Amino acid sequence: MLKRALTIAMAFVGLSIGAGFASGQELLQFFVAFGVPGLIGAVVTALLMCLVGIVILQLGSYFQATEHSAVLAEYTHPVFAKIFDAAVMLTVFSIAMVMFAGAGANLNQQFDLPTWVGSVGLLLLVLALGSLDVDKVSKVIGAATPFIVLFIVIAAVYSITHADADFATLEAATKEIDTELPNIFIGVASYVGFSLMVVVSMSIVIGGEYLVPRTAGLGGLMGGFIFGSLLVLSVVSLFLKIEQVGHLDMPMLGLVGLISPAMGVAMSVVIFAMIFNSALGMSYAMGRRLSAGHPERFKKMFYLTVIVAFFAGFLGFKRLVSYLFPVLGYIGAVLTVVLIIAWIKDHHLIRKEIKRRVRIRDLVTLQLHPEMNFTKAHQRELDRRVAASNIEDDDLARTVQEEVVDKLVRDSNVDFTEEDGLKALGDDGQARS
Repeated sequence: MLKRALTIAMAFVGLSIGAGFASGQELLQFFVAFGVPGLIGAVVTALLMCLVGIVILQLGSYFQATEHSAVLAEYTHPVFAKIFDAAVMLTVFSIAMVMFAGAGANLNQQFDLPTWVGSVGLLLLVLALGSLDVDKVSKVIGAATPFIVLFIVIAAVYSITHADADFATLEAATKEIDTELPNIFIGVASYVGFSLMVVVSMSIVIGGEYLVPRTAGLGGLMGGFIFGSLLVLSVVSLFLKIEQVGHLDMPMLGLVGLISPAMGVAMSVVIFAMIFNSALGMSYAMGRRLSAGHPERFKKMFYLTVIVAFFAGFLGFKRLVSYLFPVLGYIGAVLTVVLIIAWIKDHHLIRKEIKRRVRIRDLVTLQLHPEMNFTKAHQRELDRRVAASNIEDDDLARTVQEEVVDKLVRDSNVDFTEEDGLKALGDDGQARS
């Protein structure tokens, strides 16, 4: 369970850390611009993101969702569900658009390349890898996360050990940062809401790939904790070096460049990888939503999203972060409250469903394992528990059998081959009840 949870956590962090975060630009505007109160706000935000991670991943798993509207429709009036759905889709598309702008700004600042070079490079990568299934997309998204963690920790150590100005001077320097936010309280609410809007669509899809909500929830908690820790470290680092990097489009890149030019180059590559993570995740989620009910249309919708976002990205990175992110954050703050209340309200049902699905998985393992005895009493219990689940019987049966078959095939101590797995799932690939 821990290995799966870590995979979820890395994907969650990979989705959360896009161009705005990895570059440091959004952190300047949401937190550093408010000085010392902004540092406190970053800590509060970090704690809230742990809760957000648990909520959206568990709800995705609980409903076995394949796209975000399946969850939103459960907890809001149809009219509000459509409004939130539209807002999430706007956010997903906007983030994809901002990523293309960020890719251009990243390579322009570090290598003085034309902005279109980074944008075109990102376009080709996203188009090439967008046809992967959701599990592979999750692994791709999480692959670069350890590297950004390393660079942020190094930057934090450098900033703390090389702080060369007092707090009064640093506080005064933060007043030079332009922000559309009125105060840190709105900043925290808006940033948490914005972060939810960024990750909710793909995170629900990822959560829906996991049978047991406990595993998904643990992954969300770990992901929220890692993201929150990086947030605090990044805000502190930028605050301590605000005089040197506060004017840059990519202040975190500039900060790492202060350590050494070579590290600046490496950081540029890592930031580009994180930008790619978000662009792929957002475009993938958008494609899934637009093709809901018609999976055969996914690739067409995915490619359309990517190409439109690519051209829209030329509006400019810093301008998009300044005006678009806060507005999306206000909408996301409302959605955050709705989902947290819903999760609290249904938490007892989720706990029961966790126990039910674990037992169903155990019974199916007993049924398929070549060395175990599966009785009629077991079959009656299995039928009863499947019928009691909140998921459609056929969908749940298929999900559980696929997971058990995969586990048995990979277990070298069990005489269970891929052919046995195909028989268990049926010759047509459909799970047998």
